[in-house]
Amino acid sequence: MPPSTPKSLRIAVLADSDTRWKWGALTADRIAPDPSMEAAPRGGAQVGLALDGYLLRGRATPTPRQLEEVGVRADSLREVTAVEFLRAMAETSYDLVVLALVGGGVQAMLHGLARVWEGREKRPVVVTGYVGVVYEKLADGLLLRHGADLVLANSRQDAERFRAVYEGVGADASAVTEVALPFLGGAAYEGEHTPYTVVFAVQPSVPDNRRDRMYLLERLVRHARLHPEREVLLKLRSRPGEHTTHIEELPYQKLVQRLDPPANFRLMYGNMGEVLDHTDLLVTISSTAALESLHRRIPTVVLTDLGVRETLGNHHFVGSGCLASWDQLDAGHRPVADEEWVARQGVVADGTYAAAFDTARERIAKLLATPEMSPLTPYYTPTTAPGYLPGILARHHLGPDGTPLPGAPAADKEPGPVRQIVRRAARGAYRHGVQRVAPVIRRMGEL
Repeated sequence: MPPSTPKSLRIAVLADSDTRWKWGALTADRIAPDPSMEAAPRGGAQVGLALDGYLLRGRATPTPRQLEEVGVRADSLREVTAVEFLRAMAETSYDLVVLALVGGGVQAMLHGLARVWEGREKRPVVVTGYVGVVYEKLADGLLLRHGADLVLANSRQDAERFRAVYEGVGADASAVTEVALPFLGGAAYEGEHTPYTVVFAVQPSVPDNRRDRMYLLERLVRHARLHPEREVLLKLRSRPGEHTTHIEELPYQKLVQRLDPPANFRLMYGNMGEVLDHTDLLVTISSTAALESLHRRIPTVVLTDLGVRETLGNHHFVGSGCLASWDQLDAGHRPVADEEWVARQGVVADGTYAAAFDTARERIAKLLATPEMSPLTPYYTPTTAPGYLPGILARHHLGPDGTPLPGAPAADKEPGPVRQIVRRAARGAYRHGVQRVAPVIRRMGEL
């Protein structure tokens, strides 16, 4: 028998925002089985990686600028509806599918894929997980992700919590696989730059009101005035009108127009890794950027000015040694992270980061080498959650059995000029409603 022909590993990533696209594509690259593994995918030796990107159409579909800023490349990239994606999965053979979506989207795709691949002996391995720190809706988000072959946990702490939730409801917890955040990396911090650079990494949804955001901006500008020798950067996630994983109703770049910042204060866009290359102090409320910074051993502060609260997400950093206030920073405080806490968060600043994805790669390689794979079996079914699951599936135009509903949007070709204009207008109206109308209605409700 002639030797098997080497081939690429084919991977599909479905994402619903710029942040999740970054996580999904980088995760796919990290967990792709090594060609040296004995259990090579489907009997052939892996050479190369073919990555197809699918962007789920919705309010947070990334713009070209956002995709460029993320800096992740794919062999192909196109915008799809849920039904279009399922059709592609039925027509195209993949080895691995990464679902980089909000929990409800993952659940809908798991049921849709189960229907699409029904009766197949061999199907792709399905992987999902979280973009960053999991500090809210733990049980809800996890159970919506149950049914994937691998549910990735970004740290030892998350892996323990994930298994406890699944086992607590009687669900199979074997899919939980400990990894690390896929976008950690970069050179370790070696000392102060010239000028000394302070970066405040904003978040689209935290805090969620004008008063607190103005407070943070005013303190940042005050810090710049108190330290004219420092460069103080406001690191922004999106431009006005763009959306990321979360809706941003009060963009900082609009609020800052009310202030008169000094010359050493400026706004900054761009890839977070490149910004960290020149950072001496990273400040945030609870952004995942804090973990990127800690991985590189950059002094990192999680602010306590607005309290340490679950709604802010900074409660996750209790015990980290990073909690501090602007008053302390103005006085010259430089935090020192707790090594044990950092290790439990999957930050692995000890140099073992390269091995963090070994277990996931090994599990995927074994699944790919299995002659027959079992069907996808999510915890939520019409029997276990008859009052919850149908609504989740319907939002993606799927029926209770995972099949497309009559009239579900599923174009066979690229949208024409009229459809593109209508879609842009609809998105513009939605964003105007989020950023202009919704806050007014909320204020009226508080009268």
